[in-house]
Amino acid sequence: MMEGRDLVGELPKIVCIVGPTASGKSALAVDLAVRFSGEIVSADSMQIYRGMDIGTAKPDAEEMKKVPHHMIDIADIGDEYSVARFAKDAAKAVDGIINRGALPIVVGGTGLYIDALVRGSGFAAGKRDPKLVTELEKIFDESPEKLHKMLEEIDPKSAMKIGINDKKRLIRAIEVYRETGVTISEHNKKTKDMRRYDACIIGICPKERSELYSRINGRVDRMMRDGLEKEVKELYNSGLLKGTAAQAIGYKEMLKYISGDMTLEQAVEDIKLKSRRYAKRQLTWFRKNTDIFWIEYGKEDTIDRISLISSEYLNKCGII
Repeated sequence: MMEGRDLVGELPKIVCIVGPTASGKSALAVDLAVRFSGEIVSADSMQIYRGMDIGTAKPDAEEMKKVPHHMIDIADIGDEYSVARFAKDAAKAVDGIINRGALPIVVGGTGLYIDALVRGSGFAAGKRDPKLVTELEKIFDESPEKLHKMLEEIDPKSAMKIGINDKKRLIRAIEVYRETGVTISEHNKKTKDMRRYDACIIGICPKERSELYSRINGRVDRMMRDGLEKEVKELYNSGLLKGTAAQAIGYKEMLKYISGDMTLEQAVEDIKLKSRRYAKRQLTWFRKNTDIFWIEYGKEDTIDRISLISSEYLNKCGII
């Protein structure tokens, strides 16, 4: 594996398809994979968990049959799955695809995961200290503001980027500093010019924000028809739905319905609202990356036309 490799020499070429939730990333990735003998690597922080299928919009059986998919259903729901672990596991999958002579197509909306994979900037993945993690979790549960203040004192730059309620990233940022003496922002600064791969990144999003929101609302309605309520109830009754997974959009809201804190209708509307807000955050993250080639499509555009535009860009980049 090419972990930590710099820009000396030619790096392996990969394709990344990014964008907000419900923008059409998966369909484009599958179409390109079929056209150019590719295999797909998911960069979704929730699709890694087994059993969380409907609410994470995992590829359906037909898509999985058309094209090999990687980094899906690789962890149990209770597992602690870090950015560093993803970068390491996904790099193995990408390198395997390259060695088979196929085209790696990384697709997902978790920008942090994609950055860590492409740039090799995942956090140090040493053995975690359970006592320290428990200590930090207790502080967060008592006062998220207190934990955020702790991060501000050791790493103001990261504190500006990590929200007060982002429990997982807050704990990991403080944990890494305690373990290594190096802040996450310092680590990222040192590794910003280190890359594993030469990535051709395509961003996909509807031209009109109203169209994106309509697609999001429609996706949530389909999830409900496909049995999201049943999926969440089964995971809850089995005792599996906890930790990071229980905070995932769709699951958190349905758990509130199951516990009687809101009606089903309220839960569905809350999922739609949280999904739309998440899409805005995703776009903010990706728009900062000037390396992304954006395809903003209208209602009249088909997946075939979007794929054609993507293919032309991949050709210019020397990918195909």
